[in-house]
Amino acid sequence: MITAFIDMVGTLMIIPLLPFYAKSFGANGLVVGLLVSSFSIAQLLSAPMWGRFSDRYGRRPALMVGLTASAIAYVIFAYSNSLWLLFLSRLVQGSGGGTVSVIQAYVADALEPEERAKGLGWLSAATNAGVALGPVLGSYLLAAGAHAPGLGAAALCVLNIGFAFKFLVESRDMTEARASKHKRGRSRDALTHVLTHTNEPASRLVWIYAIGIGAFQGMNAILALFLAARFGVTSHTIGYFYTYIGCISVLARALVLGPAVDKFGEARLSRIGQTLLAAGLAAMPFMHRLADPAALADKLGGMLPVSAIAFLPFLPLALAVALLPLGTAFTFPCVTALLSRVIPSSERGLYMGVQQTFGGTARVLFPILAGWAFDRFPELPFLMSAALVAGTILLGLGMEEYTKPKREPNTVPAA
Repeated sequence: MITAFIDMVGTLMIIPLLPFYAKSFGANGLVVGLLVSSFSIAQLLSAPMWGRFSDRYGRRPALMVGLTASAIAYVIFAYSNSLWLLFLSRLVQGSGGGTVSVIQAYVADALEPEERAKGLGWLSAATNAGVALGPVLGSYLLAAGAHAPGLGAAALCVLNIGFAFKFLVESRDMTEARASKHKRGRSRDALTHVLTHTNEPASRLVWIYAIGIGAFQGMNAILALFLAARFGVTSHTIGYFYTYIGCISVLARALVLGPAVDKFGEARLSRIGQTLLAAGLAAMPFMHRLADPAALADKLGGMLPVSAIAFLPFLPLALAVALLPLGTAFTFPCVTALLSRVIPSSERGLYMGVQQTFGGTARVLFPILAGWAFDRFPELPFLMSAALVAGTILLGLGMEEYTKPKREPNTVPAA
């Protein structure tokens, strides 16, 4: 959790600034979408490899490689003075970015099946605490110069590598793993299986994850452009918006997810999350600034603090945006926990890598499509994403039976 938190702080020091940097080099919505997708293209190719690597050699070495790639990418970003260098930084980071599946497999190794959704929720809470803190640090460092956010993120990543090297222990029993005679699946076979056996629970869960993460990422790719055009958000203020999302995400995962899993179960709670995510995406195009803060101050006549009056015009947007982190908090940890139940432990890293591969494909396609659509009709990316997420609710129907504990076979000889 600590390693994931520090990693996400560095990442979110950079992500909110990317569209503004790209725009300063003459990029439009489509190019911004391609920039976001370039990370996912590299991640798409690397995630199954890191999953296989972590199954065979351990989670810790795979994670260290990914962190090192991130540190190099941040240095490239710091000195980017053209679009091609921005693309290069994203490709370098993405090539080692299969660590998401490694971290998820790490958590699944360490916890019992009935505790995995909660554990993945806590992991998500840690990463979203990074989402809350990173943008503020990035905006603060931006005042020191255009190089500062990238160099700051690189320094933080080097610190994280040192921390992980000293304190992060291996979660997998490597002696048992190497001695196991179980035939490990190959990435190509696993990918094909998901495509050709779409009615199986593992395949359905992979598709739910991929469509949901793709829709969310597509929205994220053009979100800064949308907020700049409609609400006047700049590179110096976008960080506060991400901090707001991150704070809600932390609270949802740390305080709400665990009790909600106990009450509803992973399958039902994932459908609740999909509904909230679809509703939030659908509401975004209809959000507008209510009024000018100065006009509100005159009307209210000192009844509210100045800071509260400045916030009031954005109240509808804040309410709609709150549905997004709530939806993702309930959807993705539950879907990943369900996936860990329907596959054997010897292939957990592989299939979570496959999940990230499908998610990576969606992260490639959706931002490009969203950027193209934004250039023509700014509201269209949100509406398309909402419709697709709503459709995945049908894929999750009937998943409750896979949350029931399975009876272990009796290996003791009969008397």
